Amino acid sequence: MASLEIEGGYPLRGDIVPQGAKNESLQVLCAVLLTPEPIIMRNLPDIRDTNKLIELLGSLGVSVEKLEEGAYRFEAKDVKPEYMDTPEFASQAASLRGSIMILGPMLARFGRARIPKPGGDKIGRRRLDTHFIGLEKLGAKFNYNAKDGFYHIDGTNLEGCYMLLDEASVTGTANIIMAAVLAKGKTTIYNAACEPYLQQLCHMLNRMGAKISGVGSNLLTIEGVEALGGTEHTLLPDMIEIGSFIGLAAMTGSAITIKNARIDQLGLIPSVFERMGIRLEFRGDDIHIPVHHHYEIDTFIDGSILTVSDHPWPGFTPDLLSIVLVTAVQARGTLLVHQKMFESRLFFVDKLIDMGAQIILCDPHRATVIGLDRKMNLRGIRMSSPDIRAGVSLLIAALSAEGTSIIDNAEQIDRGYQKIDQRLQAVGAKIRRL
Repeated sequence: MASLEIEGGYPLRGDIVPQGAKNESLQVLCAVLLTPEPIIMRNLPDIRDTNKLIELLGSLGVSVEKLEEGAYRFEAKDVKPEYMDTPEFASQAASLRGSIMILGPMLARFGRARIPKPGGDKIGRRRLDTHFIGLEKLGAKFNYNAKDGFYHIDGTNLEGCYMLLDEASVTGTANIIMAAVLAKGKTTIYNAACEPYLQQLCHMLNRMGAKISGVGSNLLTIEGVEALGGTEHTLLPDMIEIGSFIGLAAMTGSAITIKNARIDQLGLIPSVFERMGIRLEFRGDDIHIPVHHHYEIDTFIDGSILTVSDHPWPGFTPDLLSIVLVTAVQARGTLLVHQKMFESRLFFVDKLIDMGAQIILCDPHRATVIGLDRKMNLRGIRMSSPDIRAGVSLLIAALSAEGTSIIDNAEQIDRGYQKIDQRLQAVGAKIRRL
């Protein structure tokens, strides 16, 4: 088990280039299964979740060639569906939640799929109903075998239909889209997710020959086609990492410039941090965060406590609520964080409280942060990372604290943040991997 040792209290200076988007990578990588022709991808992040999915694709028979750092060539002309019947597949797929998105492509192209209950973050229940109900409406037949813990799916006769999703699930929408592009007839998906990463998937599929309209809205229309071809695709920068670096700069009193941020794709992220009193300077497509000796949380117009909560896009992403929470610890004022989607995602705040933060965990979904306004510094402690986003929030807290902190289970951070220790060292962080 890896650990990170952080000596806190040192401001950072310099430029940081965000990695390719983790959440986009898991979707577009699964899409290579839809065609036997080559697909070249650029700006893939070098993180555990992406690398494990690339390994899974290789085990399924996809030819994988690394062209350069972050660039790969995939060719899925010799896919082996029978690999899904092996114990090795069970182990690989169960350890990676993103593996659920191979269902749509495998059903669309090969007519069958098999998947164990996927793994991933321990942040509460993450139901798969949207995936399964949507695929069933296209004609897939599911059978759960309680003995081996696998879902067995028959998708030999997929046909387009109208569906109203019960929730705007990003991965669920992606899975259904990838199944529908090769299904017979027209599919209409209402209440579809419309995140930039899902838009990227749709644009990529359209370049491959799919016929998807309504991209960017919550109403998608898909005309099924006989086959798809190859393409080239470049991933967006990771908006969650960009938000993390904004919070890191403010919390540690640092001057950081985030390069090539694709500001046009960030939605509400800049404005939420601005409401927390953080000044952002937009320089072309770069975001510069100057040194903040103090930053004050806004209130609602009637003077009540500002609440930041998660919503489907174009609302605020749930993946940044942990970052917003920790950034508020050294602000002036009070913030209520309302995490609606996952009932275990706020449980890392006990570690921040141990460091000296003033936080009231109201219930599994809500926490009130009373900002310290730099009148008292956090203190370094030893702690463990429960999930990707909480891990980086604890890392931000440790970088701002007095003394030395150790974060165990750093593999969780590595699942979503590329070489985070080396990249932070380059801007002056005193951090090393144990």
